[in-house]
Amino acid sequence: MRQTFLQGTLILIVAGMITRFLGFINRLVVARLMGEEGIGLYMMALPTLFLMITLSQIGLPIAISKRISEATALGQTWKIKQIMIVAITLTSLLSISLTVLIFLGTPLIAEHLFTDERTIFPLMAMAPAIPLITLTSVLRGYFQGKHNMKPQSYALIIEQVVRITAVVICVKIALPYGVEFAAAAAMISLIIGEISALIFMVYQFHKYKNIILRKQFFSQFSKGKQTMKELFSIALPTTGSRLINSISSFIEPILIVQCLAFAGFTTTVATKQYGELMGYALPLLFLPTFITNSLSIALIPTISEAEAKNLRSMIHFRIHQAIRLSFASGAIATVIISIFAVPILKYMYGTSDASKFLIFMAPFYLLLYFQAPLQATLQALDLAKFALKNSIIGILVKLVVLIFLTSHPSFGMMGVAIAMSIHVVLMTLLHLSTLYQEIQFKIATKDLFKMGLLVFLSWQVSLFAKTHYLTGNGSIVYFLLIISLLVIIYLLLLFVLRFIKINELKQIPFFNKIFT
Repeated sequence: MRQTFLQGTLILIVAGMITRFLGFINRLVVARLMGEEGIGLYMMALPTLFLMITLSQIGLPIAISKRISEATALGQTWKIKQIMIVAITLTSLLSISLTVLIFLGTPLIAEHLFTDERTIFPLMAMAPAIPLITLTSVLRGYFQGKHNMKPQSYALIIEQVVRITAVVICVKIALPYGVEFAAAAAMISLIIGEISALIFMVYQFHKYKNIILRKQFFSQFSKGKQTMKELFSIALPTTGSRLINSISSFIEPILIVQCLAFAGFTTTVATKQYGELMGYALPLLFLPTFITNSLSIALIPTISEAEAKNLRSMIHFRIHQAIRLSFASGAIATVIISIFAVPILKYMYGTSDASKFLIFMAPFYLLLYFQAPLQATLQALDLAKFALKNSIIGILVKLVVLIFLTSHPSFGMMGVAIAMSIHVVLMTLLHLSTLYQEIQFKIATKDLFKMGLLVFLSWQVSLFAKTHYLTGNGSIVYFLLIISLLVIIYLLLLFVLRFIKINELKQIPFFNKIFT
């Protein structure tokens, strides 16, 4: 069942909201059942799983989405079959190999890398999840290429519900035998959730597919050298970008601690400030990204189809539309976080110490919300190598600025905040520059003016609301009421300034009934 760009985006946004809420419940349940030590063992093993999944997928889900969308637009059913056969074969071989590698290497990893031999249990338990998640991601790419976002959205919700149920049962059974077994049980719960999602995706694939994979499977794979090249032209640069970001995420904490020590900060102070920035400020700044990520997923097949049909004006229209909606979703978060940083932090964490980071970084991070749609556009236009190049430049600049500023006593942790903000701005500008050079895309002056006007008006209304909040009773109910009123006013501004258009809403069945 094919959806329009906006229908698909809305489905993904709603599913993203639900799964984020369920994910929060899952983390809460796991933490309460296992305690700090058990959750520590679980979290130590989790990054290894993420790395193995990245390696086993090698960026193929995005490549599958693009290539299937192109083949569908051109009516090449045989090509769709070939894409799926090549992708399933490659990812199966990689994921099974990595699963065996984890089983064999777990004792070494647990003893020498994590320095806690108890991690052997969650590491061993997680290994079977690798092929399950990888195969699910291939099917997800297929449905994205077919402009059908419902199967993956339902699968995500099913997976979370099953995992929460399983974690309560499994962890309670395993906990009496030790926290290491409880951590392993939490991993097994993850696998049970993935199995349920995979079963649903396979059922949906059999329900909607118009190809028979079993017929001439090996002959189609042997003929698929060109298809493999086409997939890898997107997959490898995408994987490269993810690996670079993973390596950067690994290096950054080490550099930050060393630089702060060089600047004269004690370990206790450095750890506290690092927690404030990474644990309190960044999650709030990244909050709207589930909307922009949903836009990005829906954008890849849409632009790929337009490119296959050589519809350059449609490509420009979709990019403008994605940027407009990304800005609309991020601007309100930026304004509220900047002006109400102190009460937000106090209500959420019981402290407002991270407010200086939030107030400084929020205006710069408004450009973050453009990044995912812009990167998705580059991937959809076979320009993934430029996205990789931009990622390398952005990360190198960030690390250089981070080392230079953080090692200076007058900056300290604020140097990290500055480096991260520069990275966000630079990456967005590099992606925009690439699109201008390759397809002459640029944001219209009229749109830039409307963006500035939206932020200005929202800022003034929020300042007025803050004055009333400070003179009020200061309760969380009163605060939530003010924020709700701000959001309503902001939605009205979006319609007045035409960031959201009635004709776009009519593309969604629910709103179509209202406006007709």
